[in-house]
Amino acid sequence: MKQKLGTLVAQARGGRVVRTPFMDGDEIDRRLLQDDEVRHKIAGGFPDARRVILTIYPAHIPDVDSGISVLRLMPEEAAPVWDVQDLTVQLRKLELNEDQIGDVREDRGAFLIAATGKAAQALAALTELGGRGLDVEDVGESAGKSSRVREVVVPSMRVDVVGAKGFGVSRAYFQQGIEGGKVRLNGQPARSSSDIREGDSLSAEGLGRIDFKRVVNETRRGNYKVELDVHR
Repeated sequence: MKQKLGTLVAQARGGRVVRTPFMDGDEIDRRLLQDDEVRHKIAGGFPDARRVILTIYPAHIPDVDSGISVLRLMPEEAAPVWDVQDLTVQLRKLELNEDQIGDVREDRGAFLIAATGKAAQALAALTELGGRGLDVEDVGESAGKSSRVREVVVPSMRVDVVGAKGFGVSRAYFQQGIEGGKVRLNGQPARSSSDIREGDSLSAEGLGRIDFKRVVNETRRGNYKVELDVHR
């Protein structure tokens, strides 16, 4: 691994963005990443992920995404109830590339899976697994990385307005994400003109997820103060 990591650092110095497959985070010798000409990102879809992907890129690039999607798999209710081990057995039957699968975790009766590449695409397209119906939602690049409740003032409840304000980016930038299919409202591709309501979930690749909590009040100028739970 040490020899391979040195090669990847050299490639990033040469101007490339390079990524490893999923690996055990303890295998990464971080001393080799201390290079003024490159930056790096270690991500696994969860803040305490065991399996991670290392991305190394030239120092002049402000930031890159990790290439990871976190998918929520919700099997239809049936007995017996699956646990993580049961789900892992079913996933192996799909013959996915294991280098593209990260941690698998239970989440309130559903499962969260970190994945990348063709494995992420295959999981996102599933409608059934092990003979059970299945709902799949892409919850973004990370799950549970950090969460902060924010109160912001917006002129309307449009997805592009609330999303841009909640994530702290320009409306034009957020609209580009919507047009590129990178923004989802309650698991479905979002449109700029769609309205977001209390209880809705808005996810954007590379930015995180917003859970719309409530409308606090309407201001004198006709704007709305809203409370958002922002996960980044």
